[in-house]
Amino acid sequence: MDPTTRIAQALGAAVRGAEGAGCPPRLAAAVRHSVFPGGARIRPKLCLAVALAHGDDDPALSDAAAVAVELLHCASLVHDDLPCFDDAATRRGLPSVHAAYGERLAVLAGDALIVLAFQALGEAGSAHPQRLPALLSLMARGVGMPHGIAAGQAWECEPQVKVRDYQQAKTGALFAAATMCGALAAGADARPWRALGECLGEAYQVADDIRDVAADPVLIGKPVGRDIALGRPSAARERGLMGAVNDFERLVEAAVDAVPDCRGATHLRALVRSESERLVPAEMRAEMRAGSARAAV
Repeated sequence: MDPTTRIAQALGAAVRGAEGAGCPPRLAAAVRHSVFPGGARIRPKLCLAVALAHGDDDPALSDAAAVAVELLHCASLVHDDLPCFDDAATRRGLPSVHAAYGERLAVLAGDALIVLAFQALGEAGSAHPQRLPALLSLMARGVGMPHGIAAGQAWECEPQVKVRDYQQAKTGALFAAATMCGALAAGADARPWRALGECLGEAYQVADDIRDVAADPVLIGKPVGRDIALGRPSAARERGLMGAVNDFERLVEAAVDAVPDCRGATHLRALVRSESERLVPAEMRAEMRAGSARAAV
């Protein structure tokens, strides 16, 4: 079964399992709205690709790790869109969860997704229970304190922050969890996979900063201009649009170079490059450079 199908089936099973008898119907609907339809699912794809590179001897556990990292990502988007943060009316081209179901249910849906992520992972460890402690700990570090998503979101509430610290926490930490947990789920050493996750995660955040300045909101499915409006840390604000583009390209190359030698290395490097092209296409970057050059004349 190809990874995309595995991810879709595993996510569907996890969400259906949470929609049991007695669950409040609107909470169940808000959770489903949070997860489906999905985005690129790059984090679970990375998780499975790393597991496959190490033999994937426990597909149920690697599927659960992929599901957990995607559910945690979805939870972060639900909370990020709330009126107290971005106040975003749309996500992935659809109404955001709070716009569709109200702020209270959006908070609860995000919380429920976090719990469901760890529930899915904990229930999949029967074949190799010795792998669970490290998996659960690493996944928790990707979303908690001091350097996970919660910390990254909290940096927006501080008077001063280094942009790189913000990017690594808000985005890089969960990408690192995705790559490293893929290795752990297959019984392999997670440490060689940290750099890939951190570099690609930081590239993703820089790309988000670029798109917030230069992208069409219809194409990316969410509002733009929020970094400036909310005074948030941003590579594009700190280093200028072309400085951010240069950072993005550097980080993509660093991510490609960080892929360890393994039987899945070619696929992983291709995945990194295809994602970079999807996020900030080469044609878009060329247009930005041309515009910058004209402005400088």
